[in-house]
Amino acid sequence: MSLAEPAALPVATSAAPRLHILKRFSNRFKASLPAYLLLLPSLVFLALFTYGAMGRVVIDALYQRATPKAPVRFVGLENISAVLADPAFTGAVVNNLIYAVGTAVPSIGLALLFALALSRTHAVNSALRAALFLPVLIPMVAASALFLFIFLPNVGLLDYYIGRLLPVLPNWLGDPDIALYAIMIITVWKNAGYYMLFFLAGLQAVPEDVMEAAHLDGAGPYQRLRHIILPELKPTFLFVTVIAILNAVTQVDHVFVMTQGGPSNSTNLVLFYIYQQAVEHYDVGKASAATLLTLAALMGLTALSFRTMANREGGP
Repeated sequence: MSLAEPAALPVATSAAPRLHILKRFSNRFKASLPAYLLLLPSLVFLALFTYGAMGRVVIDALYQRATPKAPVRFVGLENISAVLADPAFTGAVVNNLIYAVGTAVPSIGLALLFALALSRTHAVNSALRAALFLPVLIPMVAASALFLFIFLPNVGLLDYYIGRLLPVLPNWLGDPDIALYAIMIITVWKNAGYYMLFFLAGLQAVPEDVMEAAHLDGAGPYQRLRHIILPELKPTFLFVTVIAILNAVTQVDHVFVMTQGGPSNSTNLVLFYIYQQAVEHYDVGKASAATLLTLAALMGLTALSFRTMANREGGP
């Protein structure tokens, strides 16, 4: 028996680290259990209505139903191929790209100007901030109805005030060449105040002592803006750009109210195209395929932006 006892020592020594790891994991789990219990309702709803819906979209993109009462059949990637070959989808993507650039650039530019002008807190600036933020509080449907009255040909407010300046009044929502740019105006008007809040928060992180030192060294407002403020606002610019692009893809209420994708599909955006396929044509497979492509593009863009932000924060 004495010869067998030393052989048991390696087993005991190897089991000790495992017990220590299990004990540490158990202690951490017990410490984190209240937090997990508090998050459990949100996680359940997230799983059901976000990831569950995403899973359903993936499944529907692989099947097709000829008529509402016909049985579904597995088609694989045919729906995705059909969407990519559809000229209406290509046109909607092009319109959405133009719409995204045409709304994100002026919205972000105006938001930065508003934030720089109203960065100091006092009564007047607070009132101006509230006034600029007011369009954010107005629902898009109500704002679209308001701008629909403004854009009415011949009798709308816009034509009433510029009628004396132009020899021929344009049909703002009826002309395919300008209808898309007309609905951009409402998006810029509505989102600029929202993005202003992010820039106001970013300006709070600009070191005050660096600004004072630059001022004492003779740096003018433009030099301070270019060499101090804008570099400090790079993460804010990146974050707001992602939000602006997401809004350009997901905001479609004004298209429903004002143009219905017309005239001649000139204002047909990707989300409205998905609506047409699902509701008007009852092609759930094609609508799911278009949704899947859009979701993949947005997830790729978001992941790229977060990676860029992480690289900047971890850099020198």
